[in-house]
Amino acid sequence: MRSTSNQPSNPSSKNYLFFSKLMSSFKKTTFFLTLFIVHVSSSCNQLDKDSLLSFSSNFSSFSPHLPPLNWSSSIDCCSWEGITCDQNNHHVTHLFLPSRGLTGFISFSLLTSLESLSHLNLSHNRFYGNLQNHFFDLLNHLLVLDLSYNHFSSELPTFVKPSNGTGTGNSSVIQELDLSSNSFNGTLPVSLIQYLEEGGNLISFNVSNNSFTGPIPISIFCVNQLNNSAIRFLDFSSNDFGGTIENGLGACSKLERFRAGFNVLSGDIPNDIYDAVSLIEISLPLNKINGSIGDGVVKLVNLTVLELYSNHLIGPIPRDIGRLSKLEKLLLHVNNLTGTIPPSLMNCNNLVVLNLRVNNLEGNLSAFNFSGFVRLATLDLGNNRFSGVLPPTLYDCKSLAALRLATNQLEGQVSSEILGLESLSFLSISNNRLKNITGALRILTGLKKLSTLMLSKNFYNEMIPHGVNIIDPNGFQSIQVLGLGGCNFTGQIPSWLENLKKLEAIDLSFNQFSGSIPSWLGTLPQLFYIDLSVNLLTGLFPIELTKLPALASQQANDKVERTYLELPVFANANNVSLLQYNQLSSLPPAIYLGTNHLSGSIPIEIGQLKALLQLDLKKNNFSGNIPDQISNLVNLEKLDLSGNNLSGEIPVSLTRLHFLSFFSVAHNNLQGQIPTGGQFNTFSNTSFEGNSQLCGLPIQHPCSSQQNNTSTSVSSKPSKKIIVILIIAVSFGIATLITLLTLWILSKRRVNPRGDSDKIELESISPYSNSGVHPEVDKEASLVVLFPNKNNETKDLSILEIIKATEHFSQANIIGCGGFGLVYKASFQNGTKLAIKKLSGDLGLMEREFKAEVEALSTAQHENLVSLQGYCVHDGYRLLIYNYMENGSLDYWLHEKSDGASQLDWPTRLKIAQGAGCGLAYLHMICDPHIVHRDIKSSNILLNDKFEARVADFGLSRLILPYQTHVTTELVGTLGYIPPEYGQAWVATLRGDVYSFGVVMLELLTGRRPMDVCKPKISRELVSWVQQMKNEGKQEQVFDSNLRGKGFEGEMLQVLDIACMCVNMNPFKRPTIREVVEWLKNVPRNKD
Repeated sequence: MRSTSNQPSNPSSKNYLFFSKLMSSFKKTTFFLTLFIVHVSSSCNQLDKDSLLSFSSNFSSFSPHLPPLNWSSSIDCCSWEGITCDQNNHHVTHLFLPSRGLTGFISFSLLTSLESLSHLNLSHNRFYGNLQNHFFDLLNHLLVLDLSYNHFSSELPTFVKPSNGTGTGNSSVIQELDLSSNSFNGTLPVSLIQYLEEGGNLISFNVSNNSFTGPIPISIFCVNQLNNSAIRFLDFSSNDFGGTIENGLGACSKLERFRAGFNVLSGDIPNDIYDAVSLIEISLPLNKINGSIGDGVVKLVNLTVLELYSNHLIGPIPRDIGRLSKLEKLLLHVNNLTGTIPPSLMNCNNLVVLNLRVNNLEGNLSAFNFSGFVRLATLDLGNNRFSGVLPPTLYDCKSLAALRLATNQLEGQVSSEILGLESLSFLSISNNRLKNITGALRILTGLKKLSTLMLSKNFYNEMIPHGVNIIDPNGFQSIQVLGLGGCNFTGQIPSWLENLKKLEAIDLSFNQFSGSIPSWLGTLPQLFYIDLSVNLLTGLFPIELTKLPALASQQANDKVERTYLELPVFANANNVSLLQYNQLSSLPPAIYLGTNHLSGSIPIEIGQLKALLQLDLKKNNFSGNIPDQISNLVNLEKLDLSGNNLSGEIPVSLTRLHFLSFFSVAHNNLQGQIPTGGQFNTFSNTSFEGNSQLCGLPIQHPCSSQQNNTSTSVSSKPSKKIIVILIIAVSFGIATLITLLTLWILSKRRVNPRGDSDKIELESISPYSNSGVHPEVDKEASLVVLFPNKNNETKDLSILEIIKATEHFSQANIIGCGGFGLVYKASFQNGTKLAIKKLSGDLGLMEREFKAEVEALSTAQHENLVSLQGYCVHDGYRLLIYNYMENGSLDYWLHEKSDGASQLDWPTRLKIAQGAGCGLAYLHMICDPHIVHRDIKSSNILLNDKFEARVADFGLSRLILPYQTHVTTELVGTLGYIPPEYGQAWVATLRGDVYSFGVVMLELLTGRRPMDVCKPKISRELVSWVQQMKNEGKQEQVFDSNLRGKGFEGEMLQVLDIACMCVNMNPFKRPTIREVVEWLKNVPRNKD
């Protein structure tokens, strides 16, 4: 099953709904106009009125922007909104309530008494329920039924003809049935289709954008050939239909549009589809269809749209395809088509879009006559094996706006005739064998509308023109994207680029440019993507680059226009072979300067580029320290400083880069302890290799006390006076240590006169312990305190048992990590399991204060909390002891475990939300003093063996940041869960916890992470994406595909509304946790 939110985006899929409504648009317009024609003199039938009142009692309005319906018993129902009555008998004939902001469970049995009802339109609302047998009673007299864009679910009912031959046994008169964009599932019942077709009236059938499975019963729709089947529109797209496409469509003599794209259909295209000569559209993209495009397609002379892209088609394009003279869109890209472009294609002179990209087509492209394509706006022939020169006849296509011929075997030069394409805004001819870069640039400057120019991987070893006056200073004034990578250009970076004031992205990578990086690059006002990697550049990192206006702030970067690309572009010239087409809108704000000969220090001003997402400076000669100011790049996702001569320590402040998914400082001269916490807990040893003086996780090189002291030193050049003091202090410390060790050895001999046969060799709690004192020097420092259980019983536990149970706190036993430290699984000999959290951070609390805080936390006891069982202070570390949760965290099940999300059905997820809410409510309302959690997230919601929720990590902030009610330097919570108001005041509040809990509910509903940097910017943040989808009326598309079609859509919608109230931007409009718990408790189960 597939969530439609993950469907590939393409122009044709966006038009599905438009065309599905086209045939009934005149009728619906008429219905809408009747809403304003009120016949006051009429009085509706009382039975109809009572039925409508009963029907409306089950739903309500969810939109505060729309007035309530005027359906009142005191008003004549023929005057109600959306109701039209027959002027003669005053019976209701039309019920028309699309996009009315209504929600509720729909029972169609309440409408069966409306015997004159012929048109029912409830589309674009939030109605839910399933279609029961009363559905057939409605179909007996309905002409039009439109339930699209709602939340109806479950399988469609099968039709059983009554034995007495009455009731639902009558033939259907339905003409238009639209069930698209709901959550229906299962197979399409053959009996239902037969019932709909046997009346011979069905014109339009649309079940797109659901979760149907099984084969498409094509043949049944066309069995009434002898009865002159009326079907004209069939849409099965965006489901999970599988198997082959049946024969039978050829019998649908009136069929005009057939859509079944975005499924998992396989096999060949049935030949008899080409007998349906009325077809004007065939749309089968993104399936697994194989075989060839049959020659019979040329019989469809009325065809205007043929979409077969992203399948497994083989063989040639039909030789006589030119007979399809009405064709406007031919989309055959991303297949395995072979052969040449048929010469007859030139007869398709109505083509607007022709896309044959990513096939194995070949031949001399210049031999094809393009001159007849007078309407052609988009031509994409990229990634084939075409040869010859740039086709001269292309220049007769005066409407051409986007042209891609990239990744072929074209030769020759750019002709001045291209200037006849005055509408051309996108030109990509990369990765060919073109020559004369100077001539090409001088000609192309004359294309005044050109905004994207991709010339990479051509003009090998030529000299690119450099001077400002070489290129027309008034040329390229519309250029926003320029690709000149992989050409082996020499000399300096051309100075005429300075004139391109609209430039946003430039790729000069994989050349041999030398000299310094020009300072004027930093003055281009909209530049946000720079790739100068793999060149011979020298000099310093230009300070001017740190002042790029488009990277100075996220607000400035958001203002950069990215809507002008008619076709996708490659992100980098050296990725061409990977066929990774990335829209420019998803290109990250980035600076790539890797693999050059740059030197000097990395300027501290780099921290001014607030919008920067990727910084790559690898394989240069940069020296000095890593600037602490890099931590100001709060959105940074990639930081590669490997292969330089950097020294000093890795700034601890980099742990604040919460989006950092790639980090490397390998092969430098760095020293000291590797920072821990945040994203640094996820980086492997390869990120740090080649630095012999680094220590700590994850390179398995323990830090000495000297390295730890160095890591906290303020100055690397102490004065002589300080050195003398340090020498005296160290000498005194060593003498004292020797004395203590001597006394300890003597005392051990007195206790154990038999020698060392009972000697306990107690290893350090961690190979990176920052204490050189043997643990048994201070027994008090290894004290384990366990709190009494409910029966006031206290168990004994020693630090030795903990160390043994965690296998000396081995990495293999780590079961969690977060801002407060690592969590280890402890397995004891008696079968007991505990979770041991080793706190990290500023443990500034005195011993007495720490114990007081921990004992206060131990009083928080609730069935939905991971209650504290005890604590231990050992070897400079502080341990907290908890019950072990068998099923780990909610985060693990939703996002980490491969099949975890599919095992969490909706009742389980609702139970988790209800339980976690109760735990948080206890902290907010009952616990004394009240506790603000500060870090509610799915990884802090643990699950026991019954998948009951337990809130963890509450109150820990007081152990790390003692007696502070606000945060000054540390980020409160985890990115994606942090309330917006924390950015201004940094004050952790109860309402902030409610926001975070709302995000967790959205995770449960969608199965998505709060932040996903791999997704396009528009859907990267879960909260904003869900709110946008709600605003667009696409709520049904946000639900996890594992939950759809299971009959719980009504409940999920209610929880979605609760979650959205919790994540309100205004904290004072959020509900209290008490209200949230009450609402979740009252979420009704859909029993119908």
